[in-house]
Amino acid sequence: MGYWILNETTTFLILVMWLGLNIYLFIDTFNWFEKADSYLYTRVIIGSALSWARASAMCLNFNCMLILVPVSRNFISLLRGTSTCCRGNVRRLLDKNITFHRLVGYMIALHATIHIIAHLINMERYNISQSKEAGALCNMLSYIGNNSNESYLNPIRNYNTNVTKEVLVTLAGITGFVITLTLILILTSSTDLIRRSFYEVFWYTHNLSIIFFIGLVIHGAGQVVRGQTHQSMLLHNISYCKDHYYEWGESGQCPLPEFSGNKPATWKWVLGPLVLYICERIIRFWRSKQEVVITKMVTHSSGVIELQMKKRGFQMEPGQYVFLQCPAVSQLEWHPFTLTSAPEEQFFSVHVSSVGDWTEGLFKACGADTNLFLEPWQLPRLAVDGPYGSSTTNVFHYQVSVCIAAGIGVTPFAAVLKSIWYKYCDPNMQMKLEKVYFYWICRDTRSFEWFADLLSSLEVQMAERGKSHFLSYHLFLTGWDDNQAAHIALHYDGDLDVITGLRQKTLYGRPNWHKEFRHIADNHPSNSIGVFFCGPKSLSRTLNKMCRIHSSSDPRGVHFHYNKESF
Repeated sequence: MGYWILNETTTFLILVMWLGLNIYLFIDTFNWFEKADSYLYTRVIIGSALSWARASAMCLNFNCMLILVPVSRNFISLLRGTSTCCRGNVRRLLDKNITFHRLVGYMIALHATIHIIAHLINMERYNISQSKEAGALCNMLSYIGNNSNESYLNPIRNYNTNVTKEVLVTLAGITGFVITLTLILILTSSTDLIRRSFYEVFWYTHNLSIIFFIGLVIHGAGQVVRGQTHQSMLLHNISYCKDHYYEWGESGQCPLPEFSGNKPATWKWVLGPLVLYICERIIRFWRSKQEVVITKMVTHSSGVIELQMKKRGFQMEPGQYVFLQCPAVSQLEWHPFTLTSAPEEQFFSVHVSSVGDWTEGLFKACGADTNLFLEPWQLPRLAVDGPYGSSTTNVFHYQVSVCIAAGIGVTPFAAVLKSIWYKYCDPNMQMKLEKVYFYWICRDTRSFEWFADLLSSLEVQMAERGKSHFLSYHLFLTGWDDNQAAHIALHYDGDLDVITGLRQKTLYGRPNWHKEFRHIADNHPSNSIGVFFCGPKSLSRTLNKMCRIHSSSDPRGVHFHYNKESF
């Protein structure tokens, strides 16, 4: 419980506030439409389905207002860099921006479903209200508007019609269909399976949000839901006239009621976020046009290429990431990559593993698939957007940090470890960080190759400065064949590790996380320890659980603060 209070209180409060506002808006709007005199005659025809439709529409407006804010990367980075408002739990909350974006998306899907079902029921009841079985009052209300100078309540003007056709020929029906179809495409392409296996599908369908918001803004202009006008209510005494509908238009006491629809209001909700997001896209476009020079490309035998680049005015922090576009591969697609260089270096770099269509295209454009050497000027043009902050940038905010990577997830920690190396080279540099535990889990030996040189340099540098205790790293190999096993066993007693060439020997199998966390907790019994992870969700859940189990219930004891890399 102590771990949860220290780590998740802010997140919990934000979620409760968001859910509470959704519930409040839904109930308040529902009750208003259930009781408002101006919609009494509307309720006579369609009943409570009116309130369900309007309440869900209100929540849709609220959540559509929020959906763009978490993906406004420059705005989030601006907040992250504002130290006065982004400390501790608040900064970790910003790291969950994509998670909140998904939650809001699910809420939009829920209320959209309610809204669609309610309006389908409404249209069916509007149609039935013209039949004799509906009753005299419903017939009277449905027939108002047939004569000149009369305003209608029932948007379906002919009983002998197809309701589906009637819906689809209206502005509200057409835009509703487009919005629904777009929302279905966006949601289905956002699943982990599609996003990881067919990223291009995910990327293209997400850009349909432009159509979604255009349709959303003009959807209400059809004014399908209509109520009695204020002026008409002053002349038409509802409490009396609802029971004396046969006198309507025949006496001054009960003139025919007049009806009108509500003016579109969705634009008032989404205008601010849309302006913010348009500014966001303008900034991204401007950055994409800035010249990027590839100074060097290194092909690693582990199926990874390293691109070293320069860009005027580019400033970064360890652990940040950028989005890359290669026009030779795709004119529209942008893909995120963690920066693997340190701010102290004269260039910035990324390591790219060939794991999809786009990265395979980049490999071919760079000649890496055929081991063809290209001069820097022969390499394809790249556009760079960023850098943007991530959870890994908080490593230096703790006295003790635990960095855990799986496979290519090591890239954010490459920049962190390089920056540590440079900081220790500068005798005037002071760091809050006093101890780093680094764990790297790989399936095959080739994955260690490009990173071993950096660890070797850190080993030597720390030993020369008497800081060998500063970095404690553990490399785990989870896959090997019989030949590799025999070779490892033969050279196991050597001074250096047979796989990496480091003094620290590679461990085989998966870590015992209970043992590792218990060891760290025993070494630092009264510290706040930052745990940073980049890798698969299954391991993320395990590590989050370990942080909870091994955090002390005593506020003065050890506490692990979990941070997961996500972009």
